[in-house]
Amino acid sequence: MLTNRLAPSSDLPTWALVIAIALSIASLIFLIVEMRRREHGGVAILASGALAVIALLLAVLRPVRVAARESVIGARVVVLGDASRSMALGTDLGGKTRAEARDRVIASIVQQAQNSRISTFGFGSGAPRPLVQGPGGSLDPRSDLTSAIHALAASTDERPAAIIVVSDGRLDDPPEGAPKTALEALGESLKVPVHTVAVARSGVPDASVRRVSNVGAAVAHVPLPLRVDVGCTGGLACEELTVTARELREDGPPALLASALAHLKDGVGTVDMTVTLERAGPRIVEVEITAPAGDAIPENDRRLVTLNVTREHVRVLHVAGRPTNDVRALRQWLKSDASVDLVAFFILRTPADDPQALPEDLALIPFPVDELFTEHLPSFDAVVLQDFDAQPYGLERHLPALAKYVHSGGGLIMVGGPNSFVAGGYAGTPLGDVLPVMLDASPGATAADTAPFTPVVTSVGKNAPIFAPLRAILGDDLPEMPGANILGDARSGGSVLWTHPTRKTRSGAPMPVLAIGEQGDGRSIALGVDGGWLFEFSELGARTAGRGFGAFWDGLLGWLMRDPRFEPAQIDVMNGCTAGIATTLRVRSNESGPIALDIARLDKSAAPIHITGVLAERSDREGEADLTVPPLEAGGYAARLRIGDSATTRRDFACEAGGDEWADSRPDADRLKALAAATGGAFMWADEAPKIPLPKATVVSAERHVAPIAPPWLWTLVAASLLGLHWFVRRRAGLV
Repeated sequence: MLTNRLAPSSDLPTWALVIAIALSIASLIFLIVEMRRREHGGVAILASGALAVIALLLAVLRPVRVAARESVIGARVVVLGDASRSMALGTDLGGKTRAEARDRVIASIVQQAQNSRISTFGFGSGAPRPLVQGPGGSLDPRSDLTSAIHALAASTDERPAAIIVVSDGRLDDPPEGAPKTALEALGESLKVPVHTVAVARSGVPDASVRRVSNVGAAVAHVPLPLRVDVGCTGGLACEELTVTARELREDGPPALLASALAHLKDGVGTVDMTVTLERAGPRIVEVEITAPAGDAIPENDRRLVTLNVTREHVRVLHVAGRPTNDVRALRQWLKSDASVDLVAFFILRTPADDPQALPEDLALIPFPVDELFTEHLPSFDAVVLQDFDAQPYGLERHLPALAKYVHSGGGLIMVGGPNSFVAGGYAGTPLGDVLPVMLDASPGATAADTAPFTPVVTSVGKNAPIFAPLRAILGDDLPEMPGANILGDARSGGSVLWTHPTRKTRSGAPMPVLAIGEQGDGRSIALGVDGGWLFEFSELGARTAGRGFGAFWDGLLGWLMRDPRFEPAQIDVMNGCTAGIATTLRVRSNESGPIALDIARLDKSAAPIHITGVLAERSDREGEADLTVPPLEAGGYAARLRIGDSATTRRDFACEAGGDEWADSRPDADRLKALAAATGGAFMWADEAPKIPLPKATVVSAERHVAPIAPPWLWTLVAASLLGLHWFVRRRAGLV
């Protein structure tokens, strides 16, 4: 664009220009004051004086004519649009949702900012990213404005001259009630004003669970305090709200943990309750309120909290049929482990024995089968049945309860011996159905093979983390076992770790000797030998100081209790799970091969989702693969992963419709006002967005020509002549 304009001489500094203009104005003022003493000729004095002052000023300025070819470069302005889940809520400032209002505001800013370069980004978690407008642009589980501004400050891109934040004010960071200094620091990071635009004035009628927090770690069997914050807004009548906490379980309806009544004042209430979780691992607790009529957002009436429950002690029930070498070795190891709380029962007298003494004279107590397997069974983390016959001691009637215990999350280990598995009467029973191997229930089925043998480690067992402690001590060596119980093929989902070198199952496969498997929420292990004590008392045991026995059982019990050290894989839910959008599960493992992932709903019946993939083998580090899960409904889910024929890894996770972003649906315009005031910016409502003051554009000259209007001597001559004329007129008017 070619422009022509007048300008002062380029060798004149700005301060000289200011002084010259100031002196000229002062001269005119003094002249007006002096005219009060004139005798006549007022108009001539004023005209000649004004002309003299102007001529003198022009002699100083020496104006030139500038012809330039110029271009206008607009200042860079960054618009940060809130891309969090709260923008999917309704608004009262145009549009059905706050996201629609946000998009309209941004469009109006772009339209009126003709001389600015607008860069539009969305902020949510971490650094800002290109904003996806429309319904798909409001899916982030967080609204972290602080991280977005800090990322702009650390970027190598051109610094913006201003920032415009378009949001509902319901931010995670800066948090509600942030001090003025923290807000000022946001502007200082870029040294620019932060303008804010609110897309909503008021919220809708809504009752919600705003926050669920716990004090301390969640420990199995230990009461855990929960604090639940609830709220009501939008004119709902909420003086009291009933709050319930339930654990989502795969084996049945949610289990009620606690219930309480929250009393609200000014729309806010808090209630404390105590819950007790019996099983370790990731557990999903549903906290829900009974909302009053008129609640516009039912999705935030419940929150799904994932608690990683740990164990202070592993409570083990050890029931043995007789005190054999294997029984004594296992009992001694369990007693020596400080992390194990052991309750052990040995059968020393059968019902058929005749001690030839009165019952009151016997020191032996009867086996409390009814009390153990009805009242106290849920308090145990694991049950070990070792060489135990179910029939003579009344355990048969409790086998359904024991099977339900496993399905509900308990652990079961059945250890071999003359009275175990088929010989113990477990074939064809509910307990036999939760073992990882099948048992032959036909009459006259062979129960055991007493020929000594050395177990064969399967391909799955060679890489299984469950044997990592044992491999570190013994390598690939195993002791010779004194016979084995007859076991059938592995059940679906079971993994065989040891097999018999010669015996086959009915299908012709090598007979399992050690197998593990998932059963509902719980796990079970079938160990078809009673020679585990040989890890400690044998030539192999002597060579390793007997450390192999503890390493062997540490792996078995650790896997049963879902110790991460012994899991074949790790599953991470990347960036959490939000209902309605795809979720990424990251799989990490030292194993390789095809991946089978099954995702089952916990809180209601639904068809499972099956996903497949491949985990590539890596020599330098564990393999890693990302599996994309299609959009899920809000609820609790159990993900079961299997790599090849390895054991199953389970991870429970929750999907929420809005999560923290919907917990408090009220817009927070006050926070946006405080941010703008602290950073020197302006606050506007959505319909006032075009009024935002934008920085001026920069003019750049590509070609410039300067020509003086007159030579300096001419300006000086004219000024001197007009000053002389003014002096003459003053004398004629009686002014000296």
